[in-house]
Amino acid sequence: MSFINYASREINCKIVYYGPGLCGKTTNLQFIYNKTAEESKGKMISLATETERTLFFDFLPLALGEIRGFKTRFHLYTVPGQVFYDASRKLILKGVDGIVFVADSQEERFDANIESMENLKDNLEEQGFDLDKLPFVIQYNKRDLPNVSTMEELSNLLNPRQVPELEGCAMTGEGVFETLKAVAKLVLNDLKKGS
Repeated sequence: MSFINYASREINCKIVYYGPGLCGKTTNLQFIYNKTAEESKGKMISLATETERTLFFDFLPLALGEIRGFKTRFHLYTVPGQVFYDASRKLILKGVDGIVFVADSQEERFDANIESMENLKDNLEEQGFDLDKLPFVIQYNKRDLPNVSTMEELSNLLNPRQVPELEGCAMTGEGVFETLKAVAKLVLNDLKKGS
């Protein structure tokens, strides 16, 4: 879980953006990175392969608030969307403090959303995590497209626990910072309970 650096008086928290391929995880992080002040962010690190253009994770520390005199630094990661890259997904989930599930709102991506959500639960379980006990929010992305499922359909499908859910359009930035704030708030509340 969170890592405390006593020398720099920082609590480091890891937030992972999870979801099906091409749902907008990377676009979310790129928007956040581009809109964050230079002095508040580290370098964005990207890993890609020749065969998979979405296989990379981004590393972005954001300083947000303090807990008992310690600054909180958030490290944001994306996982590769395709289940083919399951080993990478598992590795990136190690030590996670909060999850953003980015769902693709397009009707034809219904099955991909379900498969990715099940994969998330399985991978977390394998690492000893229970999604029901982790800070977790859902962003329904691509709400600007014409062929989207209703919010009610998506919510019934993906959010039986009724975690915070937000509409988004990562390309324009709509809902991007609101999603980050929602998960960051849950992570900070979790940290305060444990301190």
